[in-house]
Amino acid sequence: MTAALPTYCTAEGCMWAPCGETGLPSRCPHAYDGPMPDRHTLTETEAAVSEHVGHLPLDFAAAHAISSLYRAANAARAHLTTTVLREHDLTWTSFVVLWVVWIWDGMETRHVAESAAISKATLTGVSKTLEQRGWLTRTTGEQDRRLVNLRLTDAGRTLMEELYPKFNAAEAQLITGLSPAAVTEMTTSLRRVVEAAEDTQTG
Repeated sequence: MTAALPTYCTAEGCMWAPCGETGLPSRCPHAYDGPMPDRHTLTETEAAVSEHVGHLPLDFAAAHAISSLYRAANAARAHLTTTVLREHDLTWTSFVVLWVVWIWDGMETRHVAESAAISKATLTGVSKTLEQRGWLTRTTGEQDRRLVNLRLTDAGRTLMEELYPKFNAAEAQLITGLSPAAVTEMTTSLRRVVEAAEDTQTG
């Protein structure tokens, strides 16, 4: 299913396949496109933060909540990348691009970049690699040639239909310690955080 990748990395001094956000095998030191995992535990980090800012007039409940949200998101991303995406030589960003284009049955690159929360330059590299691997097509707009549309190929759709159930199973592993009621409550709370952030951007 996976097409052969180029031999060299474009990063200076690296001899592996094209790196960064472009979907190379994990053997390249530039393959991981997310934050490096914190070597300190959550308790240790909170203690260090308290030592440095405990005397300031802050909303510590908010700080702990958003800090925990950030760490949970990074931990989930690392887990899903390691257990599911790495098998297909996909970075997190490559997967998100495939996901966005898949669920919307194609999309202009400017909207894909916005939905995936990446720059247009990053998307250019990602989409070219996915195109080379036979999972994505890039077509220029007929009326405005500055616009580029992305769409999955049959192979790309097959990949996502095979990959996403594995991805979802790995998601389920992360919430095995929560009751159904706790999962529902967490989901509701997280959506409220997202809505609050969106309101500040559009308000």
